[in-house]
Amino acid sequence: MTTTTPSARPDIYFASGVRTPFAKVDGPLAALDAIELSVPVVRHMLGTLGTATPDFAVWGTVIPNLTWSNLAREVLMDAGVPATIPAFSTVMACSTSMVAALEAAGMLDGGARTLALAGGVESMSHVQVGLGVDLSQWLRRFRAAKSFGARLDALAALRRRDLRLYIPAVANRSTGMSMGEHTEITAKEWRIDRDTQDRIALASHEHAFAAWNRGFFDDLVIEVAGTRRDTLPRADTSLARLAALRPAFDRQSGQGSLTAGNSSPLTDGAASVWVATREGLARLPAATPRARLVDFELAAVDFRREGLLMAPAFAIPRLLARHGLTYADIDLWEIHEAFAAQVAFHIKALEDPQFLRERAGVDAALGAFPPDRVNPNGGSVALGHPFGATGARILSQAVKEIAAREAGARAIVSICADGGLGSVALLESVGAAATS
Repeated sequence: MTTTTPSARPDIYFASGVRTPFAKVDGPLAALDAIELSVPVVRHMLGTLGTATPDFAVWGTVIPNLTWSNLAREVLMDAGVPATIPAFSTVMACSTSMVAALEAAGMLDGGARTLALAGGVESMSHVQVGLGVDLSQWLRRFRAAKSFGARLDALAALRRRDLRLYIPAVANRSTGMSMGEHTEITAKEWRIDRDTQDRIALASHEHAFAAWNRGFFDDLVIEVAGTRRDTLPRADTSLARLAALRPAFDRQSGQGSLTAGNSSPLTDGAASVWVATREGLARLPAATPRARLVDFELAAVDFRREGLLMAPAFAIPRLLARHGLTYADIDLWEIHEAFAAQVAFHIKALEDPQFLRERAGVDAALGAFPPDRVNPNGGSVALGHPFGATGARILSQAVKEIAAREAGARAIVSICADGGLGSVALLESVGAAATS
């Protein structure tokens, strides 16, 4: 096969993929593990290409599983994809499948590699319990024993405190605190009140439910396990119902403001997105929504000093300042709603000149933030948050929304992640004529 070597880095585009419906943990998707959730998504994506195939795939998940090491390869093999397509796995907490797309973008060259499949998955209903390290080491030694006597000696050396199981938790390893506990602290530091959080949560449900009803998700979500729609958005959500919920993470101080209603739920689901050069776009169906990746920013903060989920508030102003843009120049904001409080303190930080100057290191005047442009089709509080799938879900959703607008319209996609990490992408509508 003859390939060409491009003389310059090509323009990169994201094109909308599909996802499973998102469902609450132990709900209608509970029978499917991470591979089984991913396979129908990959099969659908490859089915749209006819006889063509992507050049490689990147797939990710957050919760570890001892059954496999390279999830991406296992998914593609089970999906019946040609075994000659390379695939590798990645992980960056809640930013996993967004980083998968960015990694793919960096590997495309416009010659030998022009089209990649990226995505991710989480099966919160299939969390594998493991042996503690000491018990695992003891078991390894016991199995290696060559005689009956050696095995008796090994049994005698086993201590009661070694008999522990490792159960993965939604908590930061360094602090031992959950994401919600960390967010409660940051919400108090930024003085985010309960009503503000509940209003963000209500808007998420209202926007998601309206988007489903007008058909926005019809070509973004496929039926899996007899489920066609996301099971989490609620038409009957109201401020009164949200206000009646008890705090979920701080029940002792009397000042807890995060609840099950204004936090994203534990969710099962898988999602995908195409990453392509202009040549790669020609291999996709012409009607597939697409947008150009202008730039991206990855940020990391010291979460011993900053909030665990604050990194996007550093990344966004740096990205905009680099391009001479203000908040008003962004037509669409897709902000991951790990918690409504986190969205609120991100926005509050973005409008704080002292924060921008002294902590984010940005002197540019970025203007007032437009909250009416945030998550017009719902966010993670309403739609759900399968950790490894959220990035691809948000990217596909943003691409479809911004692609329908005039050429030059811009979108920011922002995701916070455990460990004080964050990923932000700047997208631009290219208009129908530019990609036909």
